[in-house]
Amino acid sequence: MGKKGLVLGASLGECVHVAGVQAFLRLAEMQGYQSVFLGPAVPIRDLISAIQETAPAIVGVSYRLTPETAAPLLRQFVAAVEEAGLKGRCRFAFGGPEPVAQVARELGFFDAVFGGQERVEDVLAFLQGRKPMGKAEEDYPQTLLERLAWKSPYPLLRHHFGLPSLEATVAGIRRIAEARILDIISLGTDQDAQENFFHPERQAPRRKGAGGVPVRSADDFRRLYAASRCGNFPLMRTYAGTADLLRQAQVHLATINNCFCAVPLFWFSRLDGRGPLGVEERVRASQEVMRWYAARDVPVELNEPHHWSLRSAPDTVFVAAAFLSAYNAKQMGVRHYIAQYMFNSPAGVSFTMDLAKILASIDLVEELADDQFTVHRETRTGLLSYPVEAAAAKGQLASSTMLQMAVEPEIVHVVAYCEADHAATAEEVIESCGLVRQVIENALQGQPDLTLDPAVQARREELKREARLLLKALQDLGPEAEDPWTDPATLARAVRWGFLDAPELRPSEEAWGRIQTRVLDGACRAVDEAGHPLAEEKRLAQLWREVSQR
Repeated sequence: MGKKGLVLGASLGECVHVAGVQAFLRLAEMQGYQSVFLGPAVPIRDLISAIQETAPAIVGVSYRLTPETAAPLLRQFVAAVEEAGLKGRCRFAFGGPEPVAQVARELGFFDAVFGGQERVEDVLAFLQGRKPMGKAEEDYPQTLLERLAWKSPYPLLRHHFGLPSLEATVAGIRRIAEARILDIISLGTDQDAQENFFHPERQAPRRKGAGGVPVRSADDFRRLYAASRCGNFPLMRTYAGTADLLRQAQVHLATINNCFCAVPLFWFSRLDGRGPLGVEERVRASQEVMRWYAARDVPVELNEPHHWSLRSAPDTVFVAAAFLSAYNAKQMGVRHYIAQYMFNSPAGVSFTMDLAKILASIDLVEELADDQFTVHRETRTGLLSYPVEAAAAKGQLASSTMLQMAVEPEIVHVVAYCEADHAATAEEVIESCGLVRQVIENALQGQPDLTLDPAVQARREELKREARLLLKALQDLGPEAEDPWTDPATLARAVRWGFLDAPELRPSEEAWGRIQTRVLDGACRAVDEAGHPLAEEKRLAQLWREVSQR
C-alpha cells in the first residue's frame, strides 16, 4: 500500500466515462497513495463492498451523465454508505460536469466536489489533507521553497510581465492573479529602473517604459505587489538591476518580497551594453548581492549561461558557464540555487542536441549539490526560437515545453507565444500559461524518456569533456588567485582573452569577440576560418598561443 494509504475510484451506476476518475487516481499516486480503479458503471453495492474490504483513505466517485439521473443515484449512494456505517471512516470526493457537481454539493455529503473548473492545486490540496484553496493570502505559500513543495509534482509556472505603463501593469497583474494560473510574476522593469532607480537626474522621459514597467519609487513597487494580493496570491520577483545592486536588493525584498534573486555573473554590464559596470566590476557586484541574499536564506538564480547562447556562443561555453554560475553561488553561501536552462538557443539548434546540452549542464551543476547546496531546475523556451505568426509560435511553445519536461523541471519559465512580436498582455500571459499547463499535465501522465536517445547521450558526454577542458583552462588563467573560478580578475580575463567568447560580442577592452560558430548537425560548435568544426582542445591551444605572445 502507498505510504498515504489507498484511494479507491469508480464511475458510478450506468456511467462509463472514466477519464476524470483515472486522472484523479494518477494525481493520488503522485502524492504517495496506492490507487485502485474499480472500473466503469460500478453498481452501488459493489462499491460499498469494495470500501468495506479495502478500508481506503479516500473514495473517488465519478458520474458524467445528466443531473436529473445523478440526483437519485447519488442519494442512494449516500444512504448506502450511511447504512453500512462507512461515513466518517474515509474521505469521499466526487467529480463530474458542473451541473452534476452542483447536485453533489447540495447533498452536503462529499468532502470535496470537483466540477472540472478547478485548478490542479485544488485537487492537490484535498489529496494532501489541506483545506480547500480559499481567497486569503495565508491559503497560498508565500516563499519559493514552500510553494515548490505545495505544488509538487507539478512545476511552478513563472512569467515575465511589465508594460510601458504603470497603471496598465497594475491592472494586468491583478488580472493574472485572479486567473489563478501563474505562481511567480517576474516583474519586468524598464531600463531606467534597472540602472538609474536611485539617480532620477539620469532618467530620461524619452526612455520611460523602454523594456518594461517604469518603476520610479519604492511605492511603485508596493502598488505592483499589492495588485497581486488576490486570486492565487502569486509570488513576485524582479531584475537585480544593472547598478546599485545591493541597494536595489534591499528595496526589492522590502517591497515585493522578492521570492528569489536573479542575477547574471558577467552580463548587464559593458559587455552587452546594458549596464555601466565593466566585467570585473560586474562580477564583484553580482557576488556581493548573492552573499546578501544568501545571508537572508533567499534562493538565488544566476541567469547566466543562456546569455552566451543568445549570442551564438558554442554549446561548450554554455555548459561551462552553467557550472561557473552554480559554483559561484555556492561559494557565496547560497543554500538554494535556481539553475535556469533556456532551451532552443541559439535559433536553429535541434531538439536532440539541445537536450544533450542541457543534460550536460545539469550533470556538472548537480555535482556541486550537497546537504548545504540544493539545486532546483528551471527551464524555459528560447525567445529567439519563436516565429512571429501566432499559430506557429504556439506550436513552438508547446513542443519546447514537452522537450523541457524530459529534464523534470521544478519551475517552468513560460515565455508567451507573442513575444517575438510584442510584450505580452495579461490575457496573452494567461493563454500561454494555460497551453503550458496542458502540456505539463500530458507529460506527467507519462512520456517516453527522451534522454536515452543514443545521439543525446553521445553529445552529452562530449560536451562534459569539452566543458571540463575549458574550466581547467580558466583555472590556469589565474595561477595567482586562491580560487580562479570565483576570482573577478581571472573571470574578466577569461572573457577579455576569448576563453569565454561569442560571435555576437564586439572586440573591445571587455571582450575578445573573435570566435566563429555554426549550427552543424543541430549543435552549435566553434568553427575554423573554413567553417569546419574546431575541437575545444585545438581552440584552447590557439588561445594559449595568443596569450603567450602578449
